[in-house]
Amino acid sequence: MTTLTKYRSMDESTTEDWRAVANSVSGDTAGMSDLILEMLKRLDGSSLVAPVTPYEHSLQTATRAFKDDADEEIIVCGLLHDIGDLMAPQNHAEFAASLVRPYVSDINHGVVLLHEIFQGYHYFDKVGIDRNLRERYRGHPSFQATAHFCEKWDQASFDQNYESMPLEAFEPMVRRIFARAPYSANRTDHVNYFGFRVNMTPGNATATNAA
Repeated sequence: MTTLTKYRSMDESTTEDWRAVANSVSGDTAGMSDLILEMLKRLDGSSLVAPVTPYEHSLQTATRAFKDDADEEIIVCGLLHDIGDLMAPQNHAEFAASLVRPYVSDINHGVVLLHEIFQGYHYFDKVGIDRNLRERYRGHPSFQATAHFCEKWDQASFDQNYESMPLEAFEPMVRRIFARAPYSANRTDHVNYFGFRVNMTPGNATATNAA
């Protein structure tokens, strides 16, 4: 049985308390993968009036990437890129990007973060918006990868007749990616205590007094 720490406020906590907290969090990568897979499954049955459900769209996107011999990391990003469709419909890309950020490369984090804007190249003109808004990000390290992701896999994955791979085929990939040491795959500035890592550049925040 897990022994609980005793502090009533962070101010009165001890070093050993935080060692215990860090150990409890960093040692449960399987639990994190379980939660993410359950979140993905909740997209099933919610059509959002699209030709396929967000769940099927996610499977299609990942399947197309897999069949194009993409690497495992971007396949997982394809599977999870719309995981926030129900919980964060107005910023679903940011939501998904925040989940994968500690575990994927800077390039692939950028793909997930920017895909909502880049997919507009394929439909914004139909709703009276400039389809070239992605050009604002020309020069971004993830520009070409995001354009490719959206053209080949994301925007093409609303086909009711497409035969997607089942989630079970991708589950081992998800578990391998989320079993990585956080921020080991990218250059995110972070601090580390007892194996627990704190992101020092959340969102677009910039330290005003950086060392």
